[in-house]
Amino acid sequence: MKAIKKSAKLAHVLYDIRGPIMDAAKQMEEEGQKIIKLNIGNLAPFGFDAPEEVQQDMIRHLPASAGYSDSKGIFAARKAVMHYTQQQGIAGVTLEDIYLGNGASELIAMATNALLDDGDELLLPAPDYPLWTAVTSLSGGKPVHYLCDEANQWMPDLDDIRAKITPRTKGIVVINPNNPTGVVYSDELLKGLVEIAREHELVLLADEVYDKVLYDGIKHTALGSLSTDVLTLTFNSLSKSYRSCGYRAGWMVVSGDKRAASDYIEGLNMLANMKLCSNVPGQWAIQTALGGYQSINELVGPGGRLRRQRDLAYDLITSIPGVSCVKPQAALYMFPRLDPKVYPIADDRQFFLELLKETRVMLVQGTGFNFPDQQHFRIVFLPHEDDLREAIGRIERFLARYRQRHA
Repeated sequence: MKAIKKSAKLAHVLYDIRGPIMDAAKQMEEEGQKIIKLNIGNLAPFGFDAPEEVQQDMIRHLPASAGYSDSKGIFAARKAVMHYTQQQGIAGVTLEDIYLGNGASELIAMATNALLDDGDELLLPAPDYPLWTAVTSLSGGKPVHYLCDEANQWMPDLDDIRAKITPRTKGIVVINPNNPTGVVYSDELLKGLVEIAREHELVLLADEVYDKVLYDGIKHTALGSLSTDVLTLTFNSLSKSYRSCGYRAGWMVVSGDKRAASDYIEGLNMLANMKLCSNVPGQWAIQTALGGYQSINELVGPGGRLRRQRDLAYDLITSIPGVSCVKPQAALYMFPRLDPKVYPIADDRQFFLELLKETRVMLVQGTGFNFPDQQHFRIVFLPHEDDLREAIGRIERFLARYRQRHA
């Protein structure tokens, strides 16, 4: 029989957060083994519930949710997002500049599809959230990764960005607060990114999904508040700050100088119309979430569960010989480094597959985030403290055996 093959567009698509290691973990679970999953920022399985008032508002509006909404989203939710942009200092946003989607992920794909022609380039951070690289490739574009400097608290290297701009470059993706490193970019750095985009007439695409998951009193500045003369697309959602991953409620805001972008915005409207609308019950959650009690502040503040778990995971992981890490200021992750002199690794995916099979702890290797070495991995610190101690203890014992074998 003639083989039916996947599209060639998928040849450069990588999403190892749910990749071969997860496939192996599923097989182990089917065999009766219990896996500790530190691979994905899915809050609900670890006991983080969506705010009760958000749940109740969705239930209350279910009778009115059976039909399609406006393709950009319901009025109340978009108005709530508009008010939120005003709080952030993003100027000039109207209801027509706001698009609701099935999570930020759908809108990221929509924005890249509307922006990129075959062979166009999009500048992406390394490490990145791999969805960005995947949708760039699927849109026919070429992902070009700029380096974030671990020695400089994982800040993007502005000189590296400038060196990688070509006539085919269409935009710069900025993930802040950052996934997978957990750092927050300084205003000085953000202004530098805006200056580069202004100079080269590039679009800024700002992934700010973790803008409320902040520790140690750190402040987040919305990129759109600094880029008033540069076309900027900002992506956010309820998934993390409101523990509502499964509600698939996200939004995209178009701000900055839109005068030369009428054709691009027409493309966004066309794609929004083609998808008809996003999940309507999830849309009803947005107004209540953004305008209600911000319980995330309790979780990330002094004594809060997320902050305690971040501190514990950081202390435990950095106490292992040969492991270092920039302490995360935000989000749900950290991105430790294994000293290559202590842990010589030729294939990090194989290394963490071996770790899974020996420890029943699932992690994601650094190359899964398009980082060009074999020495990093992302750890999610969502489990309760006792479970974190158990998981990192297993990792520590695995690494001790690895050191002995390669001494």
